[in-house]
Amino acid sequence: MTMSVPERNSGSEGKEEESEDESEILEESPCGRWQKRKEQISQGNVPGVESASLAMDTEEGVEVVWNEVLFSDRKVFKAQEEKIKVMFENLMQVEHPNIVKFHKYWLDTRESRARVIFITEYMSSGSLKQFLKKTKKNHKTMNVKAWKRWCTQILSALSYLHSCEPPIIHGNLTCDTIFIQHNGLIKIGSVWHRLFVNVFPEASVHGKVRPSREEQRNLHFFSPEYGSAEDDYAIDIFSFGICALEMAVLEIQANGDAVVSKEAITNAGQSLEDPLMREFTQSCVRHEPKQRPTAHDLLFHRVLFEVHSLKLLAAHCLISNQYLLPENCVEEKTKSFDPNGLMAEIRHGDRPGVQLKYSHVSPLELDKFLEDVKNGIYPLMNFASSRLHPVPRALSLSNEQVETAKSPTPEPQETESRKVIQMHCNLESNEEGTKTHLILFLKMDDKLHRQLSCDIFPTDSSKDLANELVHYAFISEDDCEKLAGFLEDALTRHKGKALASEKTQ
Repeated sequence: MTMSVPERNSGSEGKEEESEDESEILEESPCGRWQKRKEQISQGNVPGVESASLAMDTEEGVEVVWNEVLFSDRKVFKAQEEKIKVMFENLMQVEHPNIVKFHKYWLDTRESRARVIFITEYMSSGSLKQFLKKTKKNHKTMNVKAWKRWCTQILSALSYLHSCEPPIIHGNLTCDTIFIQHNGLIKIGSVWHRLFVNVFPEASVHGKVRPSREEQRNLHFFSPEYGSAEDDYAIDIFSFGICALEMAVLEIQANGDAVVSKEAITNAGQSLEDPLMREFTQSCVRHEPKQRPTAHDLLFHRVLFEVHSLKLLAAHCLISNQYLLPENCVEEKTKSFDPNGLMAEIRHGDRPGVQLKYSHVSPLELDKFLEDVKNGIYPLMNFASSRLHPVPRALSLSNEQVETAKSPTPEPQETESRKVIQMHCNLESNEEGTKTHLILFLKMDDKLHRQLSCDIFPTDSSKDLANELVHYAFISEDDCEKLAGFLEDALTRHKGKALASEKTQ
């Protein structure tokens, strides 16, 4: 089959030129990793943010969001600078699969202006609000299983935020600040909203600090006590309840008014056929904040809670300990199984038993399930009592450590604070004894473990080796000294074993 290609007209040329203009690189971070483009985007309301542009992460090869907060008064900025650093350092510690990732920040105080630039994850698939509108437009209804899965993911993120020490209140949870990926993964954006409101003086920044409260169409997401001195995590629960209700009915009708009335919210809740879903949403939007359940409690509500399957528990266990397993271990392991081999059997005395063979399990489906678990689509409920997740205080950085004015967009230098919990290594010498191959495993306190390998020659000292490995392992100076001692002991033991082996032979 052949296909004719029409000649490009001036219209298509114009579009092409426009596309090229949008992809034009306007600015780079000092390290060169982040490249700001001309294309402006919206990723939910972020208070104080003057502009949000698409950018490229040149290391990972993915698109990200370049956000800017512009200060109109440098003196005010200087007065708030330490608070700003503390806030952003804390935000960089927030790590959850259902929360939009905060990558990096730096300060720029060149000439007469002052600004904060920060890089966040780009959610290309759009917001939950957009998805619900498309679903309604196609005359479809919300699948109950999908509703439960989404509620669980949102509550998992809220439970994490509220159990941080100190607790993080979102304060801007709407269907516009919740994002959904094509694989069904839900992520909460604008987590920094409340922190921005508390840190940035409203008159000192160009962008509005409290835009969402003024937007008529989103007023119904905010609890009656919002903005008062007494508000706490309960405002997030109220907002979640409205989101859960909108997910169930696709849209709460405003009856032609710009603002969704209390009556419309009540009618939407009453329209739910499932009494458990009705009870669940109504408990979230109670007028009295103290009567609303916590995110942790809602995960145990009868409409959501279920005993996890052994398959899901095993998948979480596998993902949590993935650093101990070789790459593609699932694929390699399933290849070695006999398809007709018996994996499990349930025996019944009065009737035939049930047999499960390896051929009944699809390796591709298993890989996809593990990937979904890893991405956060199937979070585990909190079986234990809610526990605090410490958010480390920002490192107190000196003026020498943080560049703030000299370069176009200066970036703070980082002090390595992660600690090595355990060290393991494996040493194997070649037959000639001219070199030894080292495989080093470092178990870190942030669970981002390191596995490194290199060849060691007789002339290499353990100290030099440790110093070289530090550049790849990203460990502190204290741990570097410990690593040197560990390697020296390991090499001594290895040489002793080699000598003993030679004498035996």
